[in-house]
Amino acid sequence: MGEGLKLPKFSIGVGDRFAHQAKAQLAACVLAAKAGIEVIPVWNKSNREHTIIGSEPSATRTAADAAIKALGWTKPYFLDADHINLKTVDRFLAPCDFFTLDVADLIGQPARPEDVSAFVARHPELLGIVTIPRIAEPFHTTESFISGIANKFLAAVQHAGEIYRLLVEKKGAGTFIPEISMDETDSPQTPVELLIILAMIADEKIPIQTIAPKFTGRFNKGVDYVGDLAQFTKEFNEDLAAIAFSIKTYGLPDNLKLSVHSGSDKFSIYKAIYDAVKSFDAGVHLKTAGTTWLEELIGLAESGGTGLAIAKEVYAEAYAHSEELCAPYATVIDIDPAQLPTPAVVNSWSSDQFTSALRHDQSNPAYNPSLRQLLHVGFKVAAKMGPRYLEALEANESIVAKNVTTNLFERHIKPVFLGL
Repeated sequence: MGEGLKLPKFSIGVGDRFAHQAKAQLAACVLAAKAGIEVIPVWNKSNREHTIIGSEPSATRTAADAAIKALGWTKPYFLDADHINLKTVDRFLAPCDFFTLDVADLIGQPARPEDVSAFVARHPELLGIVTIPRIAEPFHTTESFISGIANKFLAAVQHAGEIYRLLVEKKGAGTFIPEISMDETDSPQTPVELLIILAMIADEKIPIQTIAPKFTGRFNKGVDYVGDLAQFTKEFNEDLAAIAFSIKTYGLPDNLKLSVHSGSDKFSIYKAIYDAVKSFDAGVHLKTAGTTWLEELIGLAESGGTGLAIAKEVYAEAYAHSEELCAPYATVIDIDPAQLPTPAVVNSWSSDQFTSALRHDQSNPAYNPSLRQLLHVGFKVAAKMGPRYLEALEANESIVAKNVTTNLFERHIKPVFLGL
């Protein structure tokens, strides 16, 4: 199903709020290549982030293309229209070649009864005892069970089909990578639900190359995974089995792989991901959206002087406007207000104190996950600073870039793709 652009086996979504770190991000992929693994960069920035910052997707394309040229990168790279829908897709059409079709909002909206009945009738292979290789227990399903799942997910997948067909109409088949995202919803999809969702996607003739389900546990922005690691590991392996089965059964693209959204800093699950992917000889896409912005702040704080003053000012403003900043991210942050130091305290900190609180080093007793999450959603404060913030980044480019590259390569690429 589908010819044209193909996403390689391993890829990493690199978010860049202010379009200044593309070279530093790409440098991490260069280090991966030197270490013997091809990890393809996918620059992603959502409509929400563009709106908050006042930027355009074309600027992300310009920054990515400049980095590719500067570093002489000859492997593939992509630009992701992150979390788009029919209302927001237009401004991403020209610069982007990877589209994350976000249909989470439609999950649970009932499909038309005749569409549900038609889906069940089309898929007798999903009825009764369903045995999937490498999943120990067969699934036992009934018509009412499949109808229930179809009623929950079919309208969302049909909407994805609408967006996909619009993209084909505007851009041409095979000129972009389609991903479907279902992660920003209340409850995780089970492996059997994922299998049935993949059957729906095949019916819509969407040649998806990655799918981002919601996994068990909390994937809070910029901090470690919170949840049952054994359950996550079981689910992740079973999802890979469901994908392998779906590729064979429904003719979905043979490079279809799992996408882990809000994947940055989930250190405790990286070994489970590496082991599962290796065991299945599967691919994986790890999306690390806002981590780069935090590494910019760490670099500024580390540089001292004006850089540290700006980092402290960002914190003070984020602290003062925490409700407004946190509201859009309420489901993916978990901040304890009692753990947030006052701006007066932070203003007295040295560079080392600020970076120790912010840098995601769980062995450091000064690390503060509540402060980190608040600053993660506080990029709007830096956006309002305008040129002053960007000039500080440029003045301290080398120290900021070092933090960005080290974070991506050492803390993300190494454990997820190299098993180190």
